[in-house]
Amino acid sequence: MKDVFARLASDFLSAIVFLVIYLVTDNVILATSVAIAGAIAQVIYARVKGRELGYMTYASVALVIVLGTVTLLTNDPRFMLAKPAIAHFAIGAIMLKRGWMLRYMPPIVVGTAPEYVTAAGYAWAALMFVLGAGTIAVASTGDLKLWAFYISAVAGGAKALAFAVQYVAFRLVVTSRRRAAARA
Repeated sequence: MKDVFARLASDFLSAIVFLVIYLVTDNVILATSVAIAGAIAQVIYARVKGRELGYMTYASVALVIVLGTVTLLTNDPRFMLAKPAIAHFAIGAIMLKRGWMLRYMPPIVVGTAPEYVTAAGYAWAALMFVLGAGTIAVASTGDLKLWAFYISAVAGGAKALAFAVQYVAFRLVVTSRRRAAARA
């Protein structure tokens, strides 16, 4: 489990850096600039060390660089509200890649129920598309408090709930299949 969180942290490091700096400084320009620099440094560091970066890492880095650059160039509050939707749609599209989730699963799950991992990957993609559409709907109201609540509580809560459901489902499937294999 610790390995999964380490991979996720690596994949979304630049986004995490942005969030932390923004929360500490309340300065979008500074947070965006540092996140872009961090994303570029992460790729350079991996190349120098000869480490392979995963598909999601490259996607996250690309999103931070592209969306961050647009943020710096436009300084438009409407774009700021729409940015999470763009990110959700982009990540959802990336999650449509068959088997993307296999690298995050423990070997026992990959060996026992790979078809469930693939299905869960598509379910995560669907969730990202739904959350992106919800972000646009909420942003279109112009209510910043509602938008902030949606982005933090609703979108974050939906992802946490999906993770918990997936964890329990995988445990049940793996346990059931291992018991059935032991009886056979």
